[in-house]
Amino acid sequence: MSGQRSAAIPAAGQNTGSQDHGAGLTPQEKELLDRIDKLEKQVAELRARIDQNQAPPQPSIPVTAQNLAVPVVQRSSQSTSIQQAATFATAVSTAAPPATPANVGQTKAATQAAAHPQPASPVPGFLSGTTLNFDLDGYYGYNFNNPLGGVNLPRAYDVLSNSFSLNQAGVIVERAADLSQNRPFGFRLDLMYGQATETLQGSPVNEPRPQVYRNIAQAYGDYIVPVGNGLTIQFGKWFCSLGEEGNYTKDQLNYSRAFFYNFLPFYHMGFLASYPINKELTVQYWLTNGANQTESFNNGRSNAFAFIVTPDKSTSWHLNYFEGNQQRAFVPDLNPGIPSLPTQPGLSTTPIEPSPNGREHILDSYATWNVTNKLLFSGEGDYVISRFFSNSPPAEVSGGAGYVKYQFTPAFDLAGRFEYLDDQGGLFSGKTQDLKEGTLTATYQFGEGFQLRGEFRRDFSNQPFFLTNLPNVFKRDQNTATVGMIWWFGGKQGAW
Repeated sequence: MSGQRSAAIPAAGQNTGSQDHGAGLTPQEKELLDRIDKLEKQVAELRARIDQNQAPPQPSIPVTAQNLAVPVVQRSSQSTSIQQAATFATAVSTAAPPATPANVGQTKAATQAAAHPQPASPVPGFLSGTTLNFDLDGYYGYNFNNPLGGVNLPRAYDVLSNSFSLNQAGVIVERAADLSQNRPFGFRLDLMYGQATETLQGSPVNEPRPQVYRNIAQAYGDYIVPVGNGLTIQFGKWFCSLGEEGNYTKDQLNYSRAFFYNFLPFYHMGFLASYPINKELTVQYWLTNGANQTESFNNGRSNAFAFIVTPDKSTSWHLNYFEGNQQRAFVPDLNPGIPSLPTQPGLSTTPIEPSPNGREHILDSYATWNVTNKLLFSGEGDYVISRFFSNSPPAEVSGGAGYVKYQFTPAFDLAGRFEYLDDQGGLFSGKTQDLKEGTLTATYQFGEGFQLRGEFRRDFSNQPFFLTNLPNVFKRDQNTATVGMIWWFGGKQGAW
């Protein structure tokens, strides 16, 4: 009911029949005025009860069109007021029906909802706090060497030339642990499809049974133990945090990935413990099957220690150390058919003799500095040493990468990367060489959820390494041009 009314309509509770109530009126008009007096008193009463979240009383005189259907004689200004009052009474009967057992609860609930509006929940109660996200990442790239098979060496994701390619399609479900919501445990599942799947999970180079876990990029649960500042314990498979770059292209400075991203571990399976000492320092410990081993293929376990320093909002520094035996102890059974033993297909019971017992050590550090809200610098340094047997001569990889990004407008930025990788013993590329690359990437973001990227990249080496259009003929450099398109949407904000 509106709080505004015409000046010609008497206010609720006002006595329209004053001392000259019956002057010059017919009996029917007098009866109508009496009914209107009673109705207006009931309306005032009803308003007061609604304000107090009370159910309105049943009117003693039902307000119906039949009751008000009496002849109104157009005689004077007072008769006009009677006609307007009758119209008002009809409007009241439409806007506020009499209270009955069927609508008293509805009226009260509606009144309480109006007084205390609740935000709409996007998901059912048992899924509260859960986000569902999707991404699609595709590209067209051209390698000016016109390599055989269109293969770009040694790329991680943009692996093909002169082809429309689906790099990655992902589905991410997450219910993050949040003590402020009285939710100490969380869960995350990343399903991934496309060419990047072959890099991360689809090759027997990574797994003895890749088909079992091919599309599970991440799957872990965590729990925040209420001790001190909160100790987070995580179990499952998660993306490795060694190195500056990550999996989802929308969160990277460049479209293509660096050599070091392709070389350092992609993921781990096991336990992770994380504890914030204070606002500036967080420490982590990992106990895993190894590097890129969802199922362990030896009898050893790998360990890692990580330190994350954030002295202020504009600066962060990561220092990581990872070590373990990354050599196979069992002969892979890649095409098992029907197993000869009562076990799952692909599980090998044939040991490698003598069993390789060498270990790998990775020292990784990277830092990011947001100089202004437009200018960003980042740098990474790595040293890796690995032995097949404990007394074998080591293979070593060392080097690093530098990044710069400038945000010209909210929608447009340019990012550059320069990288150097010294591969001694062919640990990364299979050949002792010095690899270098320079990359320039332009990104235009049409809106939240769609990016268009154009990139030019030059790779070069001190040895003939890159494919050409002739068999067994290699070049010391390759240039590629790429157009990438990334779509994403979902409830998770920020980096994925």
